[in-house]
Amino acid sequence: MSAWAPYQPSDASPWNFQRAHHLHRRAAFGASWAEIDRDLINGPQDAVARLLEGKSRLEGVPEDFESLAAIIGQAAADSASPERLKAWWLYRCLFTPHPLEERLTLMWHNHFATSNLKVDDLKLMKRQNQTLRKHALAPFGELLRSLVHDPALLNWLDAPQNRKGHPNENLGRELMELFTLGIGHYTEDDVKEAARALTGWTVRQGEFLFQAAVHDDGEKEILGRAGNLSGDDLVNHLLDQPATARRLAWRLTSEFFGEGVVDDRALDELAAALRKNNLDVRACVETILRSELFFSQANIGSRVCDPVSFLIGPLRALESWRQSPSTLVLAEWISRMGQDLFYPPNVGGWPGGRAWLSTRTTIARANCMAALIAGSLSTPTRSPDLRQLVAKYCDTQASTQPTRFFSRLLFGREIDSTPSDLSTSLIHLLTSSQAHLH
Repeated sequence: MSAWAPYQPSDASPWNFQRAHHLHRRAAFGASWAEIDRDLINGPQDAVARLLEGKSRLEGVPEDFESLAAIIGQAAADSASPERLKAWWLYRCLFTPHPLEERLTLMWHNHFATSNLKVDDLKLMKRQNQTLRKHALAPFGELLRSLVHDPALLNWLDAPQNRKGHPNENLGRELMELFTLGIGHYTEDDVKEAARALTGWTVRQGEFLFQAAVHDDGEKEILGRAGNLSGDDLVNHLLDQPATARRLAWRLTSEFFGEGVVDDRALDELAAALRKNNLDVRACVETILRSELFFSQANIGSRVCDPVSFLIGPLRALESWRQSPSTLVLAEWISRMGQDLFYPPNVGGWPGGRAWLSTRTTIARANCMAALIAGSLSTPTRSPDLRQLVAKYCDTQASTQPTRFFSRLLFGREIDSTPSDLSTSLIHLLTSSQAHLH
């Protein structure tokens, strides 16, 4: 039986609130009660289709979202303020009609980790971000070919210093080690020859430029292929390697599964399907989100939230678009929690998983959730109307009902919470061990 057999609701694995909640939390940052309820009624097939089509959000999406986002993004890039560029991206995460696309944009930012600390050009960083979004669900070859000509990435990996007779190996090494093959699937000679193939790739006035005069047009041999190989020949050759399909399968399963849920057999099967389908990311993501494995109990609540998910999830669940938080404030909190957007720590990106939870960042998470309930994520301060949500969605006859409602809304299931005051109970829930998992 295939490891990626489609999920079929059953008595042992019912389509229930917890699984509908899990789908949104893992693939789309989070959802409101109304969105989960809609998907609970319509079933998993429709729920996944809406996510893939960018139609999953019922409320909190401005009618003119793209034009507003474009204006905010352009102003941020022109401002020379990295904080404003981070705020623009978080505006997109919070209000986009296509949260899965934004989720994957964040994943690709980690895969092709590029830091403005070295690039020092917000316009180039914004352009790269838009490229990641444009190709987020496309065949991987489209994304890779665009990114290897991306000015921010080329400056980050010293491509302009890579010249005939004076090769710089940074781009060639990371192209194989991080972007395609992974460690163990190439030799140091392959790296040296790849650097030669990539000579002449540079950036001029913020644009990719090929300088034939400094390109090494001699014979090269890379991964068993010999000839006068160019940089584009190298990229195409890497896309054909089985190791690239497996690394892509690893990247996607790392995004949608907790540790230890996907075994080697399942990873190999997914990689084989990727090779057969021209490394089609959309098809692979659909296979994942429709699978029995994705909805298995082992996968639910098994992944440590990255800071963006940790904050955007509750904001969407609590319908905080009605109190419109300051995305500048959100960006500051997310940086405190260890995810400084546009400034990954190194070429490998953020390690993720349990590494998100140091003493410092866990305290920052608790303080952030307290700030959310106190309303200080908004400017001016404005607390979320918790009573309104309770009145809108649940029967309040039982005194414990509001806390039970919020635990289901935030975590997909009921969790014990002893404090009686609603705000205190919610802070207790949002800072519990469950709050760090999705």
